[in-house]
Amino acid sequence: MEKSAILSCKIIIFALEKIITMNVRIAEDWKELLQEEFDKPYFAELVDFVKAEYASRQIFPAARNIFRAFDKCPLDKLKVVIIGQDPYHGDGQANGLCFSVDDGVDFPPSLRNIFKEVADDIGKPVPMSGNLDRWAEQGVLMLNAVLTVRAHEAASHAGRGWEQFTDAVVRLIAEQKQGVVYMLWGSYAQKKGAMVDASKNLVLKAVHPSPLSVYRGFFGSRHFSKANDYLEKSGRGPIEW
Repeated sequence: MEKSAILSCKIIIFALEKIITMNVRIAEDWKELLQEEFDKPYFAELVDFVKAEYASRQIFPAARNIFRAFDKCPLDKLKVVIIGQDPYHGDGQANGLCFSVDDGVDFPPSLRNIFKEVADDIGKPVPMSGNLDRWAEQGVLMLNAVLTVRAHEAASHAGRGWEQFTDAVVRLIAEQKQGVVYMLWGSYAQKKGAMVDASKNLVLKAVHPSPLSVYRGFFGSRHFSKANDYLEKSGRGPIEW
């Protein structure tokens, strides 16, 4: 390996390891694609902030799961992007995938509404578990705009640099891949996905599945069947929602 490549790999690993001493996992193809972001000054500042927060406060998700969305859905498998805002801030809820919770955790209201729409749309029964690893492993990237949060303080890590990082993620996906389904629920996700070329991808928009808005167009949106129709027509195979 050339000296410059070795140095670059060391910079990435150092940046990730600075976040926390626990094993922060991220798929290799994402690590390579995001290399330039890891090298930027704002990311170094973000790492210092996040490291200090984990050292002094209760932060969600568990540190090893900060990049779990990227670890469970490698770039080469990506078919669908779902964009959330920030992790659940209740005890035991956030697991690194937007809207997802671990096995045995009660469904938060938005996730309950997502499962209801899946059931109404494609006839799939509401599952016993809210763990969406099964979606991620089929190529669904469930990306929060902000990847960490203080316990019981919604949006407490907003404006610290995560948004710049995840904007870069969306931009790089849009540049690198076509034929992707983007599920943009709510105005926040729709603004974040505004850079996506709808002529080269399927961009699905609806209100957020929160109880405050779900009856204004999320229920009945049929995003799950529309996504599968698009994926099947493009020869990529449907998602088993």
